[in-house]
Amino acid sequence: MLWFTAVGAGAFEAALAVTGMLVGGSASLADLAAGMGLRLTVFAAAIFMAVRLRRGHNWARIALALTLGVFGTLSLVIEPIRWLLEGHSLGQAVAGADAMTFVFAASRIVHLAAVLAAMALMFAPAANAYFHNTSRLSRA
Repeated sequence: MLWFTAVGAGAFEAALAVTGMLVGGSASLADLAAGMGLRLTVFAAAIFMAVRLRRGHNWARIALALTLGVFGTLSLVIEPIRWLLEGHSLGQAVAGADAMTFVFAASRIVHLAAVLAAMALMFAPAANAYFHNTSRLSRA
């Protein structure tokens, strides 16, 4: 369920960003089409892998860990870290934020928490036993 939560938060963030760019006039729908297509592909792949993960396919656990767990997490935190390294502060971010910024930030926090929790739970001892038992049953 945590992977579905992460996908939902990611889709919500994408919708907020696209809406903001369209309303603000900084991009047209045609300008955003490629990025939206890529995101939809990633969301679909994540859902596919999460379903396979639940069915006990260890390859899905490894694929989710490498793709969304590593690269996805980096994509979530790289911009805020870069912004902080440029000398900005969290106080500046809060002082200059509007309602949309707070909604986006809340969604990003939920997104990141879901990914990190899913990663931890995928490799917990109970999960390891589940994947071991599932692979043994499929060989029988």
